Amino acid sequence: MSEVEEQGRKPSEELEESTEDSEEEDSEEEPKLKYERLANGVTEILQNDAASCMTVHDKFLALGTHFGKVFLLDIQGNVTQKYEISSVKINQISLDDSGEHVGICSEDGKVQVFGLYTREGFHENFDCPIKVVALHPQFSKSNNKQFVTGGNKLLLYERNWLNRWKMSTLHEGEGTITNIKWRANLIAWANNVGVKIYDISSKQRITNVLRDNTTLRPDMYPCSLCWKDNAILIIGWGSSVKICVVKERDPTEMRDLPSRYVEIVSAFETEFFISGLAPLADQLVTLYYVQENSDHMEEEFRARPRLDIIQPLPESCEEISSDALTVRNFQENECRDYKLEHSEGESLFYIISPKDIVVAKERDQDDHVDWLLEKKKYEEALMAAEISFKNVKRHDVQKIGMAYINHLVEKGDYDTAARKCQKVLGKNMDLWENEVYRFKTIGQLKAISQYLPRGDLRLRPAIYEMILHEFLKTDYEGFATLIREWPGELYNNMTIVQAVTDHLKNDPTNSILLTTLAELYTYDQRYDRALEIYLRLRHKDVYQLIHKHNLFSSIDDKIVLLMDFDKEKAVDMLLDNEDKISTDRVVDELKDRPKLLHVYLHKLFKRDHHKGQKYHERQISLYAEYDRPNLLPFLRDSTHCPLEKVRLWYCFNHMMAFYSSSCLFKTA
Repeated sequence: MSEVEEQGRKPSEELEESTEDSEEEDSEEEPKLKYERLANGVTEILQNDAASCMTVHDKFLALGTHFGKVFLLDIQGNVTQKYEISSVKINQISLDDSGEHVGICSEDGKVQVFGLYTREGFHENFDCPIKVVALHPQFSKSNNKQFVTGGNKLLLYERNWLNRWKMSTLHEGEGTITNIKWRANLIAWANNVGVKIYDISSKQRITNVLRDNTTLRPDMYPCSLCWKDNAILIIGWGSSVKICVVKERDPTEMRDLPSRYVEIVSAFETEFFISGLAPLADQLVTLYYVQENSDHMEEEFRARPRLDIIQPLPESCEEISSDALTVRNFQENECRDYKLEHSEGESLFYIISPKDIVVAKERDQDDHVDWLLEKKKYEEALMAAEISFKNVKRHDVQKIGMAYINHLVEKGDYDTAARKCQKVLGKNMDLWENEVYRFKTIGQLKAISQYLPRGDLRLRPAIYEMILHEFLKTDYEGFATLIREWPGELYNNMTIVQAVTDHLKNDPTNSILLTTLAELYTYDQRYDRALEIYLRLRHKDVYQLIHKHNLFSSIDDKIVLLMDFDKEKAVDMLLDNEDKISTDRVVDELKDRPKLLHVYLHKLFKRDHHKGQKYHERQISLYAEYDRPNLLPFLRDSTHCPLEKVRLWYCFNHMMAFYSSSCLFKTA
């Protein structure tokens, strides 16, 4: 941990820079926790005194010192109340669940239990140090006025109906009691031999979990106890962790046995000595005291403590994360100098040492985004912010997106950067225009062109025109594609028409530019101009243009051009629209092109034998010239040909047939 994060608490100074590999900035593993130093009033307290213990409530903190003082602090570390309890070390502070009563014990044997907002209290001086005190979790209720103390005995104090305190010994004879944790009706405590649990409702001791490593001094390597819930106790001692579950015994098996028993569901060894434990969902937060070997010294030296998150398994554990903490004076601290307290309500973890208090907190979605941005994982950061936008407080999705676009541009991935603009810029016209100009500056207008807004949101026409001009200079096909894809109202049509016309002066036969110009004329409803170009290019869309925009009045002098391009389509179109272009007009236009005239009149006759009847006589010569096989069928079906013409044709036809057969006979 290299520095303090300013998140709700004002740090007094930066934590010292870390030199461990696990703290390197280029680590690819995202940390699970974030850290900050508890400052404000705490800074001043620890300058002149040293922390000996601390207890955490959801609403406030209670800090005990080596000089016998107890301070109540708000969560930012500001002092709200101060108590002069003793002249020697405060060993333990206990709060009930309501946060209205406190129990305090000190090294000189003093025990005080009092209400923070009432005058009721208990004061007692013992002839031996009292190491721990624990109030009943529901102490504020009149029927739960109970607390226990631990020195060389475990003593239970209960206030009776006469408002007097009654003392009873729950256990003794196994050395100093170093830790007590009270949860619901269960009291767990540790002495030199092991850990025991007492059921206060049945007044029975229900278990004895022995200490594993008996070579370690229990006063130097004290036991850590933590209740995960009303039935699960976590024990850390030396380098050993045990997770115990309190269960109800089957009534048929009781006999003289307690009504409850303990099952150890997980037991494993850790790499370092344990200074504190706390639950985190189904995982554990462990505070380790670390000793390491130096290359320059034969003896071990005290390294920075570690805060790990581990996943307990039945006989081992899996490390989830590990952070080395640079707390003040860590080189002088021993295992017993560190403590870990936690707030169940907010998953806050307090690492207490004599000259420093550091707060660890689960990283939230903002922290996750911070880390992704730091690692330049912009796409993941953007996705995380979008998915959890309700939980992201410090980050703006659009700003993350802009950072991603900037990153893509910097590394030259212009196409991806342009594509992301669509999603990131949304309906912000100012951002859109800024990006377009940036892409122009770096010569990448083409990349962003296909992603520009073209629906309800539209940029200024000048933006679209600028891009069209760019394409017109370098890429005719790309220019034509944009003209086809972009609605004509996005830009000033006449401006672009003029630009295309200027380019055609240098390349007058360029089919791409001509076709595009025809499309521009179409957008501008100058259909006659578009029609001229399409006919000149023999473009397949000419017939669609005529039909769509009813341009029949514009083609009565262009019938020959249409027939030359595709006579079949032209004839079908003319016959389908006789009401718009008369047969007489078509015949007049085709009078100098008899072959085309024949095609037209032949199809007209096929559709209706009576239409075009005044041209039937003329058709005889046309059939004779261009389509002789269909002449006889025509003469047979037509009732409008002059009879003498038909007879003449028949005589001529028979004569020619006779002449042909005679020639063949003579030749034979």
